[in-house]
Amino acid sequence: MEEKGAEKGVAAMAACYQGFDPAAYLQYNYTPPRADFERKDSIVPWKLACLHRAFTEGDVSGELLVDIGSGPTLYQVLSGCEVFNKVLLTDFLEVNRQELRGWLQDEGGCSLDWTPYLQHVCKLEGRRPSAWTEKAAKLRQVIMDIVPIDVHCPQPLALDILPSAGADCLVSCFCLESVSPDLAAFIRALGHIGRLLRPGGHLLLIGALGESYYFGGPGVKIPVVPLNEAQVCASLKESGYTLIRLEVYTLPQDMRVGVDDVSGVFFVKALKE
Repeated sequence: MEEKGAEKGVAAMAACYQGFDPAAYLQYNYTPPRADFERKDSIVPWKLACLHRAFTEGDVSGELLVDIGSGPTLYQVLSGCEVFNKVLLTDFLEVNRQELRGWLQDEGGCSLDWTPYLQHVCKLEGRRPSAWTEKAAKLRQVIMDIVPIDVHCPQPLALDILPSAGADCLVSCFCLESVSPDLAAFIRALGHIGRLLRPGGHLLLIGALGESYYFGGPGVKIPVVPLNEAQVCASLKESGYTLIRLEVYTLPQDMRVGVDDVSGVFFVKALKE
């Protein structure tokens, strides 16, 4: 019965996403004040700084980086594309994969201009902001594909997509807690994606703290598993990861703009045992 209940919960979550609107989601979360590159306490620059540091410390390396549940966003691979020769983007929703393909094919029609993001990461790397065109070209060069994923399946990706050894690194931002009906499903999903990662490979995980819902479009209210720091650490341990670092960001009052009830964000760097 427990398994049936878990399946029902996952199916209900999938139904919630049928009205997901990439353009609205990007507007809610990836424009000022949440993406204000002039402010040190803005959430997007904090996430970019965490990712930059994690990818440039020297221990994250290899050939293949897989982004788990990319959504309609690219910021999470802007540092990693300088380290890995191959980057695989994944998402459950075709509308998100379509949004990413629009940027990859460079034919216009994107719902968000990623130029300020590219410029900011260039600055973090000690390059001129004008080098953003080189970074965009590099990212387009290393993205090998944009494919469907289901983190609730024991085998989340189609069998022939990854090399048998697995990926060298996984990055995942605001995915697992946003698509799981409860904490048990979140932990199972962490274990499922771990099967895509080689032993000794790294997991870079960004997620929401204390969030019970967010809007994926006008009137599209999507439930989220409200996590605290202790639950994040325990879930990683239970799923076979060794925690290297946990960082926490607390949302300033003016970042709480009514599109969710998130209180903070965590960044995790972990190693697969």
